[in-house]
Amino acid sequence: QVQLVESGGGSVQAGGSLRLPCQAFGYTYNTYCMGWFRQAPGKGREGVAAVNTGGGSTYYADSVKGRFTISQDNAKNTLYLQMNSLKPEDTAMYYCAAGTHNCYSGSWWEAYKYNYWGQGTQVTVSS
Repeated sequence: QVQLVESGGGSVQAGGSLRLPCQAFGYTYNTYCMGWFRQAPGKGREGVAAVNTGGGSTYYADSVKGRFTISQDNAKNTLYLQMNSLKPEDTAMYYCAAGTHNCYSGSWWEAYKYNYWGQGTQVTVSS
């Protein structure tokens, strides 16, 4: 079992930055793909970014490319999402997820493939 705990959410003005950590607890040795998803009120869950924990390949949604960066600190079992140049449309609940599958460019955003989910952290961006 793997437990994921997100933090770092909050309220910022447009153009600001936030960094979201996600710490993993438990048996993490077979979690090969880790990612961030978000869900805004009335909308479906959207893939934001993902990373292959072994090879380090990263994947991003077009809407966040150039503004968000996903990274990992294996020594701390922590996944990060650095969010810069935030926009009001980035407002959502952000979830960390981990899966026993490998991430691929054609499918990393498919939420059903991820086995473990955090409880979410709210990000609110005001204009």
